[in-house]
Amino acid sequence: MKTILGRMRSSMAVNIIGFIIALLCILGAVVSILGLTSFTDAFLKEYSATTYHMADTATTPINGDHLDEYLAGEEEQEYRTTKRYLEAYCRRLNVSLIYVICVDQSDYGRFVSVFNPVNNSVDDTEYVEWELGYKRNTTNDEYRRKYKAIYEDGSPYETVYRAHPTDGQHPHITTMVPVKNSEGQVAAILCMQRPIRELRDARRPYQINGVLSTLILSVVAAIGVALYLRRQVLNPIRKASDEATRFARENTKGEELGEISRFREISDLTASIDTMETDMVNYMQNLTALTADKERMATELQLASRIQESSLPHVFPPYPDRKEFDLFALMDPARDIGGDFYDYYLIDDDHLGLVIADVSGKGIPAALLMMTAKVIIRNCAMLGRSAGEILELTNEALCTDNQEGMFVTAWVGVLEISTGRLTAANAGHEYPVLRHGDGGYELYKDLHGFVLGGMPGMRYKTYEIQLRPGDHLFVYTDGLPEAMDPDGEMFGTDRMLTALNEKPESEPEETLTIVRRAADTFVEDAEQFDDLTMLSLIYRGAEGA
Repeated sequence: MKTILGRMRSSMAVNIIGFIIALLCILGAVVSILGLTSFTDAFLKEYSATTYHMADTATTPINGDHLDEYLAGEEEQEYRTTKRYLEAYCRRLNVSLIYVICVDQSDYGRFVSVFNPVNNSVDDTEYVEWELGYKRNTTNDEYRRKYKAIYEDGSPYETVYRAHPTDGQHPHITTMVPVKNSEGQVAAILCMQRPIRELRDARRPYQINGVLSTLILSVVAAIGVALYLRRQVLNPIRKASDEATRFARENTKGEELGEISRFREISDLTASIDTMETDMVNYMQNLTALTADKERMATELQLASRIQESSLPHVFPPYPDRKEFDLFALMDPARDIGGDFYDYYLIDDDHLGLVIADVSGKGIPAALLMMTAKVIIRNCAMLGRSAGEILELTNEALCTDNQEGMFVTAWVGVLEISTGRLTAANAGHEYPVLRHGDGGYELYKDLHGFVLGGMPGMRYKTYEIQLRPGDHLFVYTDGLPEAMDPDGEMFGTDRMLTALNEKPESEPEETLTIVRRAADTFVEDAEQFDDLTMLSLIYRGAEGA
């Protein structure tokens, strides 16, 4: 039995048919739910309108001019006649309650009962008839709004739906209509409560029909699909599979499969198998040459990695004669060739350019895009452009011929060394981190623009940060907060800030060492899938010089 079940689970036909049945069942369920919802809404609207006409008819014998007399014990004969009419009407229409109330119009929070026929036999309820003059607080704010709409807004009727009552009552609707006096003013409200079990009774056959239709359709469709797949798909695939198994066992060229299916994909598969057999035989004969090519490729990758590494500035301190600032940066690729990069350069004697970026993807394509973006950003900065303009020009250049659909996130800053004025712009990159004076490191949540290379015509906002002597700046790529431990939990920005604040006054190189050590301790031996790049700067100002 286990063997049979195992074969069924691994069978393409069983899995495809099972998937189709499941898909049809889900589709049928969705259609049934949508239809049931529409049916319920239409039913409730019609039910409400019908109840309104019933309730409006029930107001006919009520004399709106004598309600105060009824409450005062006067006009007893007229009151009893009206009450008997309402009681008979309540039974004849099979409604649970008809009650006429005079509502306190100051806040609609209280009312007094005038009439209250009860018919508990309709819905097996246990309502107790209110006596004449019975006073009660309004049930809730919904009823207050409904009362106000009738008294003040001239609403012809209002309805309250109770499809799932929480007080032990059965599902019902309560429709309210005005009782007017001879001057046309609202003197009271007549409320008619009507059970909605008809909705449940009406929906049941709809639900049964929906389930049966879905099941029948699923079975018929499954049988038709099974026969079609077996003839047009499964048998050709089985032939291709048998030939592939034979070749794997014998390693000899067999008879070509040719066109065994009307479907292009299966024909391409069989053609691929025929080609594979020929290629595999040739491959086995040329294994030595292929191995040599592989070794050459590995050598080229190592050379590309060294070229990429040498393209990043790595001499620290970078400007020993400039005492106004100090910085340190590092880039640790997840593979031999990464997509992250950092850069810094003196635009002129008073302006320092700072860049940190992350290219989507890994390997040689990401490295090539990295080199391109790095050169464009530096050239634009050297032209004296603002941070936002640098990103705009870079984005246009990268969008010109981006056939691979790759993109770059980047943070660009320009520090005016003499004043500490830092202008920056962000293209979908991580938030920078700042430390002012003797405080702690905190995220600076700047405005993010769109990624570079994603869409032409993007605009990027340049913002300004005033650095004072002793302030620190820390920027990074997402490889740091997204570093994962063996359980798949991310390092996160909170742990990053904790590491930065472990020794907030430290120099840039020590700062990166502390953060890197915290990240390494967190991830333990888990494999990382993203580059890790960081840059730290301390601004000392003119006093540091």
